[in-house]
Amino acid sequence: MNSRQLHSISLISFSLFLSVFVAAISTTHAAPQSPQNHSLISDLQSRAEQGDADAQYRLAKTLLARNPSPQDDQSAIKWLRASVAQNNPNAAFLLGYLYEHGQGVPRDYALAFQYYQASAQLHYPSAENNLASLYQHGQGVPKNLGKAFEWYLLAAQHGNPIGQANLATLYYLGSGAPRDYAQTVRWLRASADSEFADAQNSLAYFYFCGIAVQRDYTEAARLVRLAAEKGLPSGETNLAYLYEQGKGVPLDYVAAYTWYSRAIAAGDKSGSDHRKQLAHIMTRRQLEQASALLTAYSPSGSVPPSVPPSTAITLFRH
Repeated sequence: MNSRQLHSISLISFSLFLSVFVAAISTTHAAPQSPQNHSLISDLQSRAEQGDADAQYRLAKTLLARNPSPQDDQSAIKWLRASVAQNNPNAAFLLGYLYEHGQGVPRDYALAFQYYQASAQLHYPSAENNLASLYQHGQGVPKNLGKAFEWYLLAAQHGNPIGQANLATLYYLGSGAPRDYAQTVRWLRASADSEFADAQNSLAYFYFCGIAVQRDYTEAARLVRLAAEKGLPSGETNLAYLYEQGKGVPLDYVAAYTWYSRAIAAGDKSGSDHRKQLAHIMTRRQLEQASALLTAYSPSGSVPPSVPPSTAITLFRH
């Protein structure tokens, strides 16, 4: 099973540092890939049949990782249930995820809630986060922001960076707890320190605007760069804006144009007008420099839409 999308959660973000908005962010759970050779499967199956809960979970995960057939799906579900019966929190989490997304089983939020709860009660941080999300959105359980806050807090305290970012969001919005920007920054920083790109990008906003921290364009730029270099499109857009304005970084139209182009190619179109304006004021040499940077970044070297045709340069595109 490849990396899967888990919850759509609310996370603070910003666009070109012009305003604050709440954006839906898809968090990712990287289900570990198991080797798919026959000897491993045979060994896991033998141990699973002897009642080894960990082997049952690992066998199910291995079956799901290899572009499963319907038979593999059903076998994986069987082994996950056997592992859950022995109180394996990993298996309960994965089974809850499958029910939430209807993968190998009919989508059933109530059952997703049941399995996430079983895993969360065994202190599995990802399950605590996902259980909170079900409470937040009223999926499989009546909406309860107080409960969502409680479970996000546990996930955050147990070191889950997604839970930390979600907890920060609730503090920012005043949902399930009083609005508290200091706590927002605290938990965004914890998440950012765990290299979660969305949290790095969001924390940069607070430094850019001086909310709950002293205004610091240099720190904002450092955080945005971390997010951008991880490929976060909104981080790429924001880094481009800083280069365009010369805030926290040297004024650099080539860098700004390059990062706007990368963001646009990755799906964030919010910097399109800024890139067009840059194209009108940049010299041909500067455009060629941006083209070279983008071509080096992308072997395809294809041109993103809306590039002025008169520039006749090759730009990055995914």
